[in-house]
Amino acid sequence: MNDQDGDGLRVNESVVIPRDELVARATRAGGAGGQHVNTSSTRIELLWQLGTSRALSDEQRERVRQKLSSRLDADGNVRVVASDRRSQRQNRETAESRLAELVRSALMVPKKRRPTKPSRAAKQARLDAKKRLSEKKRDRRWRGD
Repeated sequence: MNDQDGDGLRVNESVVIPRDELVARATRAGGAGGQHVNTSSTRIELLWQLGTSRALSDEQRERVRQKLSSRLDADGNVRVVASDRRSQRQNRETAESRLAELVRSALMVPKKRRPTKPSRAAKQARLDAKKRLSEKKRDRRWRGD
């Protein structure tokens, strides 16, 4: 889902993060991979400065800041790490698609809930069911005549 739009990372139809706002650092990955992991820097840490980004309006920036507050570091960077693959390029693509998905989900505005009320037939059906159940229980009771 790494839609590249010229020199930007496409998040949705209206938001494209310019590539010059993304800082990628390559480090050595841990985990499986044998000697290859110990000698090559394939783990990618992608940082995006949310506060100074040109990709978002002020309203969008505030929404993303609220939604991703737990993922922001002290400097206000959104940090995404990928070390799943053996190649640095694949890990960068993975990190970029994760960042795009994070921002996309943070920008989604939930629909307003419209309160509903049960129909007259639904109310009547509920009352009838209650009445049947109470009659059933009443008939089970012992009557010491």
